[in-house]
Amino acid sequence: MTSSSDVRSLSRSGAGLALRGVTLGRPGAPVLDGVDLDVAPGEIITVVGPSGCGKSTLLRTLAGLLTPLGGEVIEDGRPLAGPAADRALIFQEDALLPWRTLRANVELPLAIRGVPRSERRAQAEEWLARVGLAEHARHLPHRVSGGQRQRAQLARALAARPRAVLMDEPFGALDAQTRAGMQDLLVQVLRGTGATVVFVTHDVDEALFLGDRVALLGDGHLLAVRDVPRPRDRTAHDDPARVTLRRAVLASLGT
Repeated sequence: MTSSSDVRSLSRSGAGLALRGVTLGRPGAPVLDGVDLDVAPGEIITVVGPSGCGKSTLLRTLAGLLTPLGGEVIEDGRPLAGPAADRALIFQEDALLPWRTLRANVELPLAIRGVPRSERRAQAEEWLARVGLAEHARHLPHRVSGGQRQRAQLARALAARPRAVLMDEPFGALDAQTRAGMQDLLVQVLRGTGATVVFVTHDVDEALFLGDRVALLGDGHLLAVRDVPRPRDRTAHDDPARVTLRRAVLASLGT
């Protein structure tokens, strides 16, 4: 594990992201219309809604991969012009290169940025240690479990020190115990990075555990953005504010 001084040395201010009157989808068939959303630097905002409501479309728009049909996407007060290295995407599929070891996978974005080999190897090993994979650094992806591959994907994304991390159902294929462990790990490793996180999920309890705020999508619109009660506590099922919020989120999903 890294020391607190190591964590501080990795700190970087998160990106401020915003959507202003954004319409998303295909011409003549928008999936979201008139979306206004602000994501503050360094916050974790979770996005929930029924299948097909535009969650992944919204995420890819923030990544700069999709151009909105209308409105404006903004990063740090300026129009977002397309994909950039300071915005990392993490998907449900781990997307690790199968012929590269876990360490080599984590090194990849550093190599693309021109980081010297010895330095990028040290950084990759440091991040693998932070996500509990130090002993697996030389393993190929098929030699480790699905949860371990997701840990490696998280390490690869954060090793490049992105200012925003955009996560699309990253833990959806994991069993319940592994998923809870990944949620705890995500919160732990994000400390000190300064990164802004937009996290798409179908899981209401995951949304309420991870998010500082939760954005509710449905009926082609952003229905609401709600603050999530803190501190994070998996056992606080009877907390009145949490119960009320959970009901509102379930209602937005039509359940």
